[in-house]
Amino acid sequence: MSHGSLPTADPYLPGHGDPAWGATHYALDLDYDLAGNRLRGDAVIDAVAREDLTRVVLDLAGMDVAKVSVDGRAPAKYAVRGTRLVVTLKQPLAGGTPFRLAVRYAGAPEPLIDEHHGDAGWEELTDGVIVAGQPHGAPTWFPCNDRPDDKASYSLSVTTDADYTVVANGELAERRRGSSRVTWRYEQVEPMATYLATVQIGRYRVQEYAGAPVPMRSAAPADAGPGFEAAFGRQPEMMAHFVERFGPYPFATYTSVVTADDLEIPLESQSLSTFGRNFCVDDWDAVRLVAHEMAHQWFGNAVTLARWQDIWLHEGFACYSEWLWSEASGGESADHWADHHHDRLGGLDEDLVLADPGPELMFDDRVYKRGALTLHALRRTVGDEAFFALLRDWVAQHVGGTVTTEEFRAFAARHTGADLEALFDAWLNETGLPELPDRPAAS
Repeated sequence: MSHGSLPTADPYLPGHGDPAWGATHYALDLDYDLAGNRLRGDAVIDAVAREDLTRVVLDLAGMDVAKVSVDGRAPAKYAVRGTRLVVTLKQPLAGGTPFRLAVRYAGAPEPLIDEHHGDAGWEELTDGVIVAGQPHGAPTWFPCNDRPDDKASYSLSVTTDADYTVVANGELAERRRGSSRVTWRYEQVEPMATYLATVQIGRYRVQEYAGAPVPMRSAAPADAGPGFEAAFGRQPEMMAHFVERFGPYPFATYTSVVTADDLEIPLESQSLSTFGRNFCVDDWDAVRLVAHEMAHQWFGNAVTLARWQDIWLHEGFACYSEWLWSEASGGESADHWADHHHDRLGGLDEDLVLADPGPELMFDDRVYKRGALTLHALRRTVGDEAFFALLRDWVAQHVGGTVTTEEFRAFAARHTGADLEALFDAWLNETGLPELPDRPAAS
């Protein structure tokens, strides 16, 4: 590889990720000054060489690197090149060899701007911080191998001002108070993709939900008002319904964060979801997104795409989950929503291939709705019992792993025994909008 070329792991996200190595665990020790937007970090990454290595390329954007070690020793050299940290090894590593990389860094974190996906990453709020990782924001706050098929466990320690609450992925393992600062340590033991790692800092009141099937809590401003209950109050029921439909909740806890600021869209991350204050309303458009983000815990977080082109495996499934919650909670049926969105899509351009929409269209609303319609077409074809058994077993067999569209197609055909080739070809690989199949006759 020439000196000028750095690896890209996924064509949808150029300049991110290195397939030559993989992380198994990230231990991040962060110190953040809110007033000055100053982040200091020590990252220790346990990793494995996937092929013979003479260098290790990490993703890290906008940070100054003070020190790097490989297995406790200084490397031959290291250099920050754009949004990458290139570590040249003193001794080559043979494929299959485990190694430990330590990076000390600091800077004023800010979002990273991408031509197709806008900005993502560590972002200051009016009074606090959000981290929106999807799809390219992880390198704004820690050195990583930023590709969705490289999942690892995490230990996240954040020290900041004492009058703020820190919420991060996984379970709160320790909260240690100093004189004017507090250290929060979270452990995310289940494998997680880099883009799902997050830190949320704000003046939040944390409340536990009673009667939930798994430990659930909210972190919201004390003055969130009655709209909070309207939008988020039925989450324990929602969780119970999704557990019934999709199988056991795949993580130890679930947290909903509501920021004091308005946010344009909610943020997906593993074991928690983040919403703006503007979502605290008694309105289906707010409630459906509460359902959408919760469903991502199964479809996106536990079972994660191996490559970004398969984003419908996250967004189509989460969108369909909105319709399932509507049906279960006394609202309109999934049939109603399918017919409604099929009519809407019929009036839009039909130039999108769902199984490979391209980076500029991967978060287009048509991916979400056509993905959900694909699932409804499958449900109508095989019937409710076979459809929901398929969803549960898909999660059970792939939890903690990464998947592709081809794997889902093969799994669905094998699981149901149905010939689904024509259905999947029409919905996933062609641009024209197929008709929805008729409902199966009642047996």
